This record gives sequence, C-alpha cells and structure tokens, in this order.
Amino acid sequence: MNSVRQHWGALGRKAYLIFPAGSPASGLKALHSLIPELYTVGRGDQLSEEKFAGLENGAEFQVVHRHKLVKSLRHCRSYGALASEESIVDTSEESYGTARAAGIPLQEEEARNSSHRSASVSQSLPDPVVSDMLVDTHGRRHNYLRISLTERCNLRCKYCMPAEGVELTPGAQLLGDEEVMRLARLFVAEGVDKIRLTGGEPTVRSNIEDICQELSSLPGLKFLAMTTNGLVLARKLPRLRAAGLNQLNISLDTLVPAKFELLTRRRGHAKVLQAIDTALELGYNPVKINVVVMRGFNDDELMDFVELTRSKPINVRFIEFMPFDGNVWSSKKLVSYMEMLSVLRERYPSLSRLKDHPTDTAKNFRVEGFEGTVSFITSMTHSFCGGCNRLRLMADGNFKVCLFGPAEVSLRDAMRSGVDDEGLKQIIGDAVKRKKAAHAGMFDLAKTQNRPMIHIGG
Repeated sequence: MNSVRQHWGALGRKAYLIFPAGSPASGLKALHSLIPELYTVGRGDQLSEEKFAGLENGAEFQVVHRHKLVKSLRHCRSYGALASEESIVDTSEESYGTARAAGIPLQEEEARNSSHRSASVSQSLPDPVVSDMLVDTHGRRHNYLRISLTERCNLRCKYCMPAEGVELTPGAQLLGDEEVMRLARLFVAEGVDKIRLTGGEPTVRSNIEDICQELSSLPGLKFLAMTTNGLVLARKLPRLRAAGLNQLNISLDTLVPAKFELLTRRRGHAKVLQAIDTALELGYNPVKINVVVMRGFNDDELMDFVELTRSKPINVRFIEFMPFDGNVWSSKKLVSYMEMLSVLRERYPSLSRLKDHPTDTAKNFRVEGFEGTVSFITSMTHSFCGGCNRLRLMADGNFKVCLFGPAEVSLRDAMRSGVDDEGLKQIIGDAVKRKKAAHAGMFDLAKTQNRPMIHIGG
C-alpha cells in the first residue's frame, strides 16, 4: 500500500479517478485511505469516507492527471489500486484520462458498451464487406464516407469559422455534380454503405434534392444522411425525404434565441426549431440534434436539451468543443464528457448507458421512461480512433482520412488530369493505408495546423 501512496505522491498533483458502476463501497473506501486527495468531478470538494460508505452502486469520477500517473500506478495491482487503465489523451500537459478501480471485474456488457477503444483494433468489430482499398494497416474497415458539398454557409458559427470569415475556394476548383457522383459510385462499389452530406451548409447547394436522388439510387448504399444547420430545412425536407435522405442531424447549440444570434452571428432560431418539428412529422427516428458544448455559453442548458428527449424520438448529441483553425479553441472552454455526465446524473439518476455499436462515435444513454436518447461525442477526452470507419471528401475534392489530421490528397486534380477509376482506387487506397492509429492529444491538436471546419465539412 505504501508503494501506491509513494507513486501518487511523487506526481505532486491532484487527480481524479473514475470508478465504474458496480464498484463496491468497501473498495472505494480502501483506495481513499491510500489516496486521501481524491476529489469529485468538477466540485473540488474532498471525497469523505461518509460519501464512499453511501455509495450503493458505485460512482464515476473524472480523472485529471499527467500521462504518467496511471503508468506509475498500473503496476500496483497487488495493492488493489488500479486493475486496468485507458489512456485518453497522451500529452505532457494536464489532460483527461480514465482509470478503473482494482478488483472490480468489468462486466461483459460494459466492455461491449465501451466506445473508447485503444489504437489496436483487433477487437470484435463488425466486418463490413469492403475492398482492400478501404482497409487500413490497423485493420479498420471504412464503410462510411462524408461528402462536403459546399464551403458556403448561411450562418457564421464562432466554433466553425473566425469572425472575419474564411477565404472560399473558387467555384471552378470545387467538385462538380458529375465528379461527386463518380467518386460516390467508386466508393460505394468498393464497400461504402453510408454517405453523409455535409458542408458548409449542404442545403445551400441549389440541386441538393437531385444529388440525394442520384446517391440514394446507388446499388449497395444503405444510408444517406445529412448534417445541416436547419435554417432552410423545413421547406426542403419533404423533397429530400422523397429523394432518399433517410438519416438526419440538425445542429442547434442553444435553445435561447438571443444566444443563437450571438453564436451564429445570424437570426433564425425559430426556423431551426421548425425544421426539427418537420423532421419528426416526416418520420425521422431519431432526429439527431448536435450540440457543441462550450463552458460559459451553453453548459447551463444541458438539462433543457435532455428534456427534448422526454416524449419525442430525439437523440441529443453533446459534442466536446474541438480545435480547428480560427475558432479560438481553449481547454478552458471545454466541458468534458465526464463533467456533463456527472451534472446530468444529479438531475436524472436513471440516466443509463445503452449498448453502442463498435464503430459509434457516441456514447449513448437514455433516461428511464424517456422516448429519446442522449449521447456524448468525446473526441477530446475519450478518443474513439480504434473503431473509426470514416473517410472525408471535401468540397474542393481533397480526400481526408482523419478529421484531425492535416494530411490530404486531391482526387479532383487526379480526375481532371485523366486518371481512370483504377488509378483513383490506388490513390485512395494508399491514403487509407497511411491513416494513423490515432489522432494526437487535444493540446497537440490545438497547436496543429488544420483547416477551418467549414472547409473540412461538419
């Protein structure tokens, strides 16, 4: 036991540990006796023995530590300190991570539900039928393509672009309809069965309905999705639905109209709410609402968003604030998944984890008795690189294998220089094979040059 205490003390920093549900109170009390400095999530108050004694089903606590914290402690299993550890962000600065109490076996269901996977992907992922072109050197099979149709947008969201705007690619350098369809056909023929249309704002493309009609008719494509800000969606959605658009994400970061105008630098809050209602009326189930959570702006609205799921098939997706060029990212603005979960469980004790698909980017929950669900996109604190099945085609024809990676290759230039489909497949396959096992930690990402989100595609 002294060894555990010494390892902890040598770090000279306070830290938080996460205990999974089911942790016996006796085990937590024992660990607390070793490390009295344990603090609760986002509160700063010390965990007392009384608090441990009152835990019937265990509890979850945030971990803030230097990367070597668990490296030091993970070898002390004989003392019952830690049984296993998942490193979330490998960085020399303070970051978030998770650790599990020792002697508490993870139930098989919990292990299956975990969306956080290590860079090694030898786990039991589903095996979509894809060609070698779509399999990287880490065994990940990419059957999901995100296509950005435009860099233009009718909003100016602060986390997406700087106040002065961004320089847009000249129209002649953007992919035309035939080029988009050629690449879509190629990817689907090789095994992609889901395409998501993004932007910019995809609904500003004048022929969006025709594009959806053509894409949805591709043999082998099962899911045609769109991520939209919803501003003009209500009047276009009936035709989009008829054209084969069968999945929908609507971005809405606040339920307060004045805050909407502050964030987006535009009006239109009521139109987005109308778009959500229209989607529900047209039978989208679920209607997914993307919420980028930023400290000091909308972190006080978490419960209000959860209430949207009470009696409607809505999936609210809380997204950790991510760094991109020009959005003035700061770790101080980041509200972590564990902090959000802790806040919500105070109000909704029955908020429980659902079974996630192995390639889900989200950790999915439901409040008992609610029709809809609540999810967390944890790119910053709990990366999900190990199960990634996504590739990105940007509006200018650049192909990107990782949202956070700066590496790109131009498929537009290849097509316009006369490269045939076999040549394109070689270029794509080579890029996929170069995909890294995992993206960098959040502090490194903040220092890495990457395009604004409006260029990449949301």
